Amino acid sequence: QVQLVESGGGLVQAGGSLRLSCAASGIFFSGFSMGWYRQAPGKQRELVATITSGGTINYADSVKGRFTISRDNAKRTVYLQMNSLKPEDTAVYYCSADRGRSATIDYWGQGTQVTVSS
Repeated sequence: QVQLVESGGGLVQAGGSLRLSCAASGIFFSGFSMGWYRQAPGKQRELVATITSGGTINYADSVKGRFTISRDNAKRTVYLQMNSLKPEDTAVYYCSADRGRSATIDYWGQGTQVTVSS
């Protein structure tokens, strides 16, 4: 059974920091591209950052220079360090795992709420 379990969300003031973690089980972790997406109320889910099995990283323009994605294959965990948070970063953040074999993401986590107050 595949599980992606996010943690680290919460309420923070603008300018603050949070670190999200996503622990994976049931998959060959090192062979998957891992990612973070977010969905704000009334909006579509959008890509935040991805990191491939080879370590190639991609960020949404809105988070470049503020967020850092990383992975620890030994711990089967992907992280998202979020600095200089803004109210517009408020959303549910979802972890993803994908082998890149189809147009859809293979697995999703349940999401963790991030709220940034002004």
